Amino acid sequence: MQVPQDGEDFASQPWYHGPLSRQKAEALLQQDGDFLVRASGSRGGHPVISCRWQGSALHFEVLRVALRPRPGRPTALFQLEDERFPSLTSLVLSYVTGQRPLSQATGAVASRPVIRQGPIRRSFSEDTLRGSPALTELPRTRKWSDSQPAGLEHMGRSREDHCGPEASAMPMCALPRMGSDPVLLKTPAPLGSVADSLRASDGQLHAKAPTKPPRTPSLVLRDASGRPPTYCELVPRVPSAQGTPPGHSSPETEAPWWEAEEEEEEESRSFARPQAEVSFCPPNNPSCLLGPQNRPLEPRVLSTLRGLFLEHHPGSTALHLLLVDCQATGLLGVTKAQRGAMGVASGLELLTLPHGHRLRLELLERHEALALAGALAVLGCAGPLEERAATLRGLVELALALGPGAAGDLPGLAAVMGALLMPQVSRLERTWRQLRRSHTEAALAFEQELKPLMRALDEGAGPCDPGEVALPHVVPAVRLLEGEELPGPLDESCERLLRTLHRARQMAQDAPKFREAAARRLRGFRPNPQLREALTTGFVQRLLWGSRGVGAPQAARLEKFQRVLSVLSQRLEPDG
Repeated sequence: MQVPQDGEDFASQPWYHGPLSRQKAEALLQQDGDFLVRASGSRGGHPVISCRWQGSALHFEVLRVALRPRPGRPTALFQLEDERFPSLTSLVLSYVTGQRPLSQATGAVASRPVIRQGPIRRSFSEDTLRGSPALTELPRTRKWSDSQPAGLEHMGRSREDHCGPEASAMPMCALPRMGSDPVLLKTPAPLGSVADSLRASDGQLHAKAPTKPPRTPSLVLRDASGRPPTYCELVPRVPSAQGTPPGHSSPETEAPWWEAEEEEEEESRSFARPQAEVSFCPPNNPSCLLGPQNRPLEPRVLSTLRGLFLEHHPGSTALHLLLVDCQATGLLGVTKAQRGAMGVASGLELLTLPHGHRLRLELLERHEALALAGALAVLGCAGPLEERAATLRGLVELALALGPGAAGDLPGLAAVMGALLMPQVSRLERTWRQLRRSHTEAALAFEQELKPLMRALDEGAGPCDPGEVALPHVVPAVRLLEGEELPGPLDESCERLLRTLHRARQMAQDAPKFREAAARRLRGFRPNPQLREALTTGFVQRLLWGSRGVGAPQAARLEKFQRVLSVLSQRLEPDG
């Protein structure tokens, strides 16, 4: 591979293909080791490494961590797995020249670049990705949108004169900012998507970025509350997940709540009498995937979710799940008011106390719902046998990415393993046989690594060191404290009881260390809002049971859905 000179843009690299759909990328990958880098149309142009390995086309999303501009340092870092690089070119060179696997879960090695034929398409819109000839000419007609504020009056006016009649259907907000050109948003757009589009476009369409940013406003953001628009400079302000007052602007990019430093209490750390039971489940905000009233298992939503999970590699999905699990457990994002109400500083401490009853019920509900959703992902595949085997492989890879030493999200690992070990899934003999035939490494990892690990964790003997684990396995302790009996002979159950109680006590003592470990893994991570929502407890409940069925008693809901999964399993592989 050609080593680029300092300052060379990655768009000039022969392995970079620009906006390219997943299907077209897979058609270009012919042999094991073939790879290319493309701009994902569904992720606002974020880079994705597509590689063929062991006969399958794999796609690895490269996370782009935006930094505030400072002299002598890059404007962004590119992250794959746990490593960060100052440029996409240096990331690719490191993995290719060193012949290192792109992910530990797959072992895929990129060794042979697929050379780009022809110039890169300049538009990141979905129409351009589909090959619309009219929109391919967009970059050449930029003369009617100059870099002066006066040029804004031409934006959105007589578009057919510049782009052809076919381009009139594309909204202006679909075009990301190019270099220092101003873009006037004609319709309201989510701030998160605008921020991602803005960050992803800088330096991506031009060989050299502007040496000095303009002092005129570069972007107009309409506030959802209907207040007058606010302006932001090159680095947009991204609101934290806990909420920001509408219309409030700040020149500095705010750190997300999971990176905020924990407030130091002036008084000594002593026990405070709890005032009320605390819930860490986020409020039922309007969903971007579900309507106000939804039916169970809506096909449109299931199709959208499938595309989301296919677009993210297991490591990225594992970080999304770790973030949501840390919030649901009360490990990260605990406010001062919540600490005062529960009398302790962390949910890991609260779940061991009598007034942690509500939190324990929420964690059990989350565990069951995620396991059912994972089983549905397999049993809902009514297509070819290979499709179900590929879904099994995806769940196994996700479990590996959640394990100790990786994301370290043991509650998430337990939920995924609960789906794989569910009777309706484990009885699919033909599907598991196809997994062993087509995806041997994943099948071996499941049998030899994941199943023994899960068995040890359930018995209170698995790894729980805060260095390799970010969020410990809390389900055994939660079940025990809620009065569930331990299975097995009396002598074995007594030993297991003592180990589980000791592990719960140790988890509560090590809560600050777990918080530090989780925050370290999530530092610089910017989640996909839709995927993050899809992993919350409230969303999974509404997906499985509908907006009306969620209010039914838990036991009745679980029993009904188990029957649904049994019917699906029998349809896929009937008995006899």
